[in-house]
Amino acid sequence: MSLSGTGLLSLPNWVIHISSTLEWGIASLLIYRYGTMTGRKEIRIFGLSMLPHWFGSFFVLSYHLTTDTIALLLDLSELINLFGSISLLMATINLLKAREKTPATSFAALLAALMFAGKPQSYMGSDIFDAILQLSSVVYLTFLVLLLVLYKRDKTVFSGLTVAGFWFVVVFISVTVFFMYLATVKRGYPTLSHDDLLHGSAESLLTMSNLMIAIGAQRKIREYERTKAEDQR
Repeated sequence: MSLSGTGLLSLPNWVIHISSTLEWGIASLLIYRYGTMTGRKEIRIFGLSMLPHWFGSFFVLSYHLTTDTIALLLDLSELINLFGSISLLMATINLLKAREKTPATSFAALLAALMFAGKPQSYMGSDIFDAILQLSSVVYLTFLVLLLVLYKRDKTVFSGLTVAGFWFVVVFISVTVFFMYLATVKRGYPTLSHDDLLHGSAESLLTMSNLMIAIGAQRKIREYERTKAEDQR
């Protein structure tokens, strides 16, 4: 544990965490702006649907600020992230409906199928917050599948970099789980947060994914502005 920062995190690790939070918020704002510029309400709604995850990140920061001693903060972040994943999923379904005019029942059927296929066995366990975390993961994966469907059908909504950024979150989660194992089982730390090197390395992947989403959204704005300028000539 480094003494150069606050709580369990070193100063560089705090920079990484705060950067992740800022980048997600900026990405949300850029997507909302793009929806406003194009006059597409459903894109604006998607930008707003990113806000719950942004709010949840502040609970994670608060959790680390208290040296990981107030578990309720982490539990609340998981609950908010579940709502955030559902919001992203519903916003994506809304975009698909606007694009294809397809009945919502078909998307509901897809959601039900994916939820059933990916339902973890521990859903019936006693720890409700573990269940919330797993459910949130399944909902987010369902969102990613529909996001690919949307991108294939309508490339005017998101850039490929933005879509890749959302998918890169899966890499962040996978590496975090692996690093958690290394930190607690192999390196003898109580939690991943106590292993500043592995914790910061894992969190840097989330920073990369959020940056990809934001840069992709900015590219889409510039592309629209360039196309509009050419049409006015």
